[in-house]
Amino acid sequence: MKTTLKLAFAVLVVSLVAFFILTALGVQPIIAYAATSISSSLFFLAVCAMLIKEEVPAGYFFALLAVGVLLRIAFAAVHPVGSPDYYRYVWDGKVQASGVNPYRYAPEDSALTALHSDLVPRLVTYSDMRTIYPPLSENLFRLAYIISGESYLGIKFLLLIFDVLTMLGLLLTMKKLKIDRKYLLLYALCPLPMIQFFLDGHVDSFGFTFLIFALYFYLAERKTLAYLFIGLSMLIKPLALIVVPVLFFNEKGALNRLKAAAVPVLLFGAFYLPYVFTGSPFQALMKFTENWTFNGVVFDILDSFIRDNQRTRVLCAILLMIAYLPVILSKRDLLTKIYVSIFLLFIFSPIVHPWYIGWLVVLLPLVPRWSGIAYAGLSSLTAFTILTYQTTGVWNDYTLVLVFEYAPVILLFLWELRRKPETLAGS
Repeated sequence: MKTTLKLAFAVLVVSLVAFFILTALGVQPIIAYAATSISSSLFFLAVCAMLIKEEVPAGYFFALLAVGVLLRIAFAAVHPVGSPDYYRYVWDGKVQASGVNPYRYAPEDSALTALHSDLVPRLVTYSDMRTIYPPLSENLFRLAYIISGESYLGIKFLLLIFDVLTMLGLLLTMKKLKIDRKYLLLYALCPLPMIQFFLDGHVDSFGFTFLIFALYFYLAERKTLAYLFIGLSMLIKPLALIVVPVLFFNEKGALNRLKAAAVPVLLFGAFYLPYVFTGSPFQALMKFTENWTFNGVVFDILDSFIRDNQRTRVLCAILLMIAYLPVILSKRDLLTKIYVSIFLLFIFSPIVHPWYIGWLVVLLPLVPRWSGIAYAGLSSLTAFTILTYQTTGVWNDYTLVLVFEYAPVILLFLWELRRKPETLAGS
């Protein structure tokens, strides 16, 4: 491994450690957060450019992997900075630990007054809304509450366990596909998972574990188990549903296709069933999909002309289907189709928080594409919105950020579509 790559790795690690140095020096946490997120993400892009072209000896690989895990532990020990979402996880866990259906009441409902504390639900955002999270996420919130009460450490402890399992699943899948293990570093050392999941505590990472093992089991011809794991991933975040049609059309024969679609969907429904009769588990999700917007490039462009939220959403959904169907019916390999499907979902989505992009980042070791690498790095620019909001109280979706984030990503994606399906990025 060349000295330049060693130096690049060192600079990347230092840029991440800078968060702890800055906060220790008294810099406002949100400023340290934005500076670390953006600078480390840009260094990550430079590291990737070198990594793809060079060999990484086994000793260095495992040392860097250990560094990635240690950085995760360090960030997990810090109070979330960029997002207050973990307060909702704490509240939902507390409600369930008290034997109450988390979908039945909004946090501010008077029926739950006895559960109020100085922390929750006072700091829960949208406390007038019932929870949006699927049942498996809710069960993990309950477990986290049992572990650490109202502390953020319980959820981060679980995230760490799941993420180590994710990396194990990636290694197993890469070994099966004969992919160079160095590509695992595209996930292990990427700043996005460290900041979004281990600093801020977002829970999409739970779904990655089930998704990666689903792919491993599918490639190992243990398909029923794979479909069950896809269903479990959907029960963390329904985003994983977009994988189901890919698997459906990848199968031969009506019975096999039926199984590919039915198993994950039925499992998804079975988990919701106990909550349907004593709560409204989809109420918050419907409100979310109707109104929320952020960092959605196609949506923002179209809505600047249409100026109607609902009509623009419908048009984006139609455009997504037009782009998605040729992908799942194409002759490209399975993993590329899954990667492209998730990529298209984000491009046409009205809301793309940076932690959503983790669903692409976790696929990079299996499908190393510059579009995903660039997306992971440049999405850090959305930290300007968080910085502005926390310092001024104004939420601003900056147009220039959208341009600098998406222009390179979309150009790289279009370039990749012209390459042979089996060609790895940059090779």
